Amino acid sequence: MRMPVAVTMAAVLSMGAAAPQDEPFVPLFDGRTLSGWVNINCAPDTFSVRDGVIAVTGVPICEIRTERMYENFVLELEYLHEQPMGNAGVFVWADALPARGQPFLRAIEVQVLDGRNSDTYTSHGDVFAIHGAVLTPDRPHPKGAMRSLPSERRAKGPGEWNHYRITARNGTLKLAVNGKEVSGGYDISPRKGYIALESEGAPVRFRNIRIRELPPSGTITPAQVATEFQGHRALYDGKTLSGWIVPADRALYWKAKDWTLSHEADPTGRPLPLLSAETFGDVEVIADWRWVDEDEPAALQPGPAPTARMLPGVRAIVVPRQDGAAQKPGQWNRLVQRVQGTRLTAHLNGQALVDNAPQEALPAQGRIAIVPAGRRVEFANVFVKRLP
Repeated sequence: MRMPVAVTMAAVLSMGAAAPQDEPFVPLFDGRTLSGWVNINCAPDTFSVRDGVIAVTGVPICEIRTERMYENFVLELEYLHEQPMGNAGVFVWADALPARGQPFLRAIEVQVLDGRNSDTYTSHGDVFAIHGAVLTPDRPHPKGAMRSLPSERRAKGPGEWNHYRITARNGTLKLAVNGKEVSGGYDISPRKGYIALESEGAPVRFRNIRIRELPPSGTITPAQVATEFQGHRALYDGKTLSGWIVPADRALYWKAKDWTLSHEADPTGRPLPLLSAETFGDVEVIADWRWVDEDEPAALQPGPAPTARMLPGVRAIVVPRQDGAAQKPGQWNRLVQRVQGTRLTAHLNGQALVDNAPQEALPAQGRIAIVPAGRRVEFANVFVKRLP
C-alpha cells in the first residue's frame, strides 16, 4: 500500500532529525600516539603510549586534554588500575588551565577510583563538580554535596578493565559503568569545554577512547562555556626543575614537590630567586603562590618590591606581595602579569595592581624570575604566553 505523502514527509523529517544521533564514533586515541591530546601541566613522561594503551604514571597530579572543546556527546573509554587503591579521573566540560591553587581543572569529574568506599563517596563511578563547576546530582547526596553516588557498585578491581559510557547533553551528564547507567547530574555549568584525563598519584591505563558528537543545544550562554585555551604553556612540569636555572647555592632551598614548587629560606633569610632558562620578550605570565605558614611573619612585611634594576637580565618577576588583594597566609593567590615593551600590567586575584606602568631598566629580552618573599613559600601553575 502506498503511504500518504504527508506521512512519508513526516517520516523523512523524522529520519533527518535523528541522523546526527546515528553518526559513527570517532577515536580520540589512535593506539600509537597522543596525537589530539594537549599536555597541560604534566611531566613529559606522565602520559605515554605503551602496548596500545595510554599509560599514566600518576606523577605529578596533572591532566592532558583534547585539542578542542565539546558540547553534547557520547564518550566511551576503558580504564584499568595497575594496583590497589588507584586514583585518576575523566574531566568533562573542563577549562583549559587549572583552577587557582589547584592542579585540577574546573570541570565535572567522572571519578576513576579503586578500593575506597563510604556513605559519601565510592569507587564505582561517582560524578561531581569540582573547583567552581556546578551540578545537581540525580539523587541527593547524604551531605548535600554536588556529587552523584552510583545506584549500583559495578566497577571491577585492579588488573581488570572497566568500561565507561558518558553521555553529556544540554547540561545533563549520565554515566554507565560496565553496561549499566548508575550516576549523573543535571543543571550543569559549564556545559561546553574540554575533555581531560587525570593523573593522580597512581598508575592507571586508558584505552578504546572514542566520541560521538550530538547536535548542539543552540541555547548555551557564554557563562556556560569553559575557559578557552589562550596560548599559555607550563614552565614547571610538576616533577623536576628542568627549564630553570638552579645555582648550587639555591639547590638546597628550591624543591619540586609534585604540582608545587617549594622554597624554604636559607639560614640567613636571603630570598633566592629561581630563573627561567628560557628568555622572553613581550610575555604574559600566570603564577599561583601562597605563604605556607598561617603565622608567617615575613609575609606581613610589605617592603619594596624587587625591580628589573635589582635583578639584571630579568624580564618578568613573580613575587608574593602583601596588599589588599592578597589572600591570608595559607591561602592561594593568582598573579597575572603582562610585560609589553617597557610597560607592566599586573592583576592579583582579579584586582589590578599595576596598569600599563613604565618600568626602569627592563631588558628587551630576559628571564622570568620567581622571587620568594617569606620563610616558606609555595608556587604552582606557572604558565607563559609569548605576546605578538
